[in-house]
Amino acid sequence: MSNSAKAEAVLALHRFGMGPRPGSIAALGSDPRGALIAELDRPLVLAAAASLPSSAKAYRTVADANARRTARAKQAQQQAKKQQMASAPTAADDQAQPQLQTQGQAGQEKDAAEMAAKQAADAIPDPGRPMYLQEAKLRTEAALAADIGFAERLVWFWSNHFCVSANRIQSMSGAYEREAVRANALDRFVDLLLAVEGHPAMLFYLDNLGSMGANSTAGINRSSGLNENFAREIMELHTLGVRSGYTQDDVINFANVLTGWTLVPPGADPQHGGEFTFNPRLHEPGGQTVLGKRYEQEDVEQGRAVLRDLATHPATATHVATKLARHFVADEPPPALVEQMAKVFRDTDGDLKQVATLMVSSDEAWRAPPSKLKRPGEWVVGMVRATGITQVDPVRFTGGQELLGEALWRPPAPKGYPDDEASWIDRVGRRLDVANNFAERITGMADPQAIIEDVFASQIAPEVKQAVGRAESRQQALALLFMSADFQRR
Repeated sequence: MSNSAKAEAVLALHRFGMGPRPGSIAALGSDPRGALIAELDRPLVLAAAASLPSSAKAYRTVADANARRTARAKQAQQQAKKQQMASAPTAADDQAQPQLQTQGQAGQEKDAAEMAAKQAADAIPDPGRPMYLQEAKLRTEAALAADIGFAERLVWFWSNHFCVSANRIQSMSGAYEREAVRANALDRFVDLLLAVEGHPAMLFYLDNLGSMGANSTAGINRSSGLNENFAREIMELHTLGVRSGYTQDDVINFANVLTGWTLVPPGADPQHGGEFTFNPRLHEPGGQTVLGKRYEQEDVEQGRAVLRDLATHPATATHVATKLARHFVADEPPPALVEQMAKVFRDTDGDLKQVATLMVSSDEAWRAPPSKLKRPGEWVVGMVRATGITQVDPVRFTGGQELLGEALWRPPAPKGYPDDEASWIDRVGRRLDVANNFAERITGMADPQAIIEDVFASQIAPEVKQAVGRAESRQQALALLFMSADFQRR
């Protein structure tokens, strides 16, 4: 393979994949673009995913644990009160030796009761954390094992575009990505949109569970109100983008359309709870006008009809194409590339596989030098892939990502993590700590020279090779390599 072919293969692995790993350059062969496209035809299924609970089952499991924890705490408090009453002085004792209970004694007894309740509750662990870690482990190991990782990167992109937060709904965060995002990441955008917006995790995250129309049965009886969060974020972040022509009235009307989109509450039926449901008692009756079009449906199909139209709106094509190109190619993506991708989006009714194929087929996507700063998650996975490691400790891995500012499935806001260098450059210094720590742990099993020559096919900057060669120890050499621009940028 010529040096130019090797250079293009390395760029393909960095820019569109998860980074080089042992054997990945050979897997690309002489046609990196063709190999990227071929990867899109492989199923996006997680290994051992069958062992993971569905989002609804995860939700019920946590709800059940919370109910048992609350019951255990109440029992402990009741028992503490009984013991206090049993040890309290009798009336005869009071007459013989009058005593007033001090405030300090009362406070001590209250603290003791609360401590007993806490200990009882802690005896029932939160099942949400283990679920989160197992989902994280399988997701990360899929990225480490992929020959190229283009399809996995697309899953990561769409998961961030349609983000939820484990801070709000930890038990469902991984299952949401599997069920709604991964299952539809290479299908039509409308299918992906309907899947994510109808998923209970999204409804929970964007506060739509209790949103009710003013004239709905529940709204009249409870005098509660409408929550616009869900509708606003769908328009502003998920589809049309900001300053795309919709008005506040469109947001309000769309929010009314989405009233009644909620989930089945846990507890009534041990086999159900946590699934999507449409509750007509919450739904604002009558037709609604959104973006100049009237929607007269009276049930869940009213919301689905609006989502279908948003999915095919020209502004959505431009918004999605711009974000994809910014994520993969450059902070300021080539306008010609964005327009090409938007056109394919419009012409194919939002076929996401065709949009991705056009992106890696266009010369515009390859012309920029590898100067885009990788996000923390991409850099960490790329670093581990280069060593050939395919299994991870999810506690250590998620902790490292959190240290670097990109905690897994915990974005700071509904717009997800940013894709521009300005948002991450100040945190690069923290990567040195992670690189040093990782280098120390693998120094006996990873050879920096082998990574340069075999994994990267010697496509490493000469000054980096020189620095690695002059390092005082293998650990230092590995850390220098991991911190180089060849690992940091794509």
